[in-house]
Amino acid sequence: MAFRGTRKRGDEVLAEGPAYDDVVVKVYRCAKVVKGGRRFSFGALVVVGDRNGRVGVGYAKANEVPQAVEKGRKQATRAMVPVRLSGQTIPHAATGQFGASRVRLIPAAPGTGVIAGASVRAVLELAGVHDCLTKAYGSTSPKNLVKATLDALLSMRDRETIERLRGVSIAV
Repeated sequence: MAFRGTRKRGDEVLAEGPAYDDVVVKVYRCAKVVKGGRRFSFGALVVVGDRNGRVGVGYAKANEVPQAVEKGRKQATRAMVPVRLSGQTIPHAATGQFGASRVRLIPAAPGTGVIAGASVRAVLELAGVHDCLTKAYGSTSPKNLVKATLDALLSMRDRETIERLRGVSIAV
């Protein structure tokens, strides 16, 4: 499902942004007990990316599922960040942590594919990673896993950055 950021006034389209792919990782249902019974609300965890090194995560709540998904998609689009990649995989192994969840990302040889659960896979594929091994430790809550994966991806550094920071040349 491609999302094209458009703003409308009546029937005319004012601005159109780039097309991003999105994945609804999970929809949460919450019930509030009121005098007349239960009143439900919904939360949606959405990942948005361009499959070329940019990815964002959004979590939004609303009284209906479609509105929650749309709000989450907008939030994720606003929160997009660049991710460093090394061809089709990640530059080096990394661990990301959020809450009680830890995710270990390990680069893989071309053709391996993304070996990951649904939450981690959504973030990696929308970031543009094609070959990667993963392992989740601790809590497997989708919210925490998605944020831990994003944390690991943001800790990536390419060879040039490390050489510049250390002031040395790294041999291949």
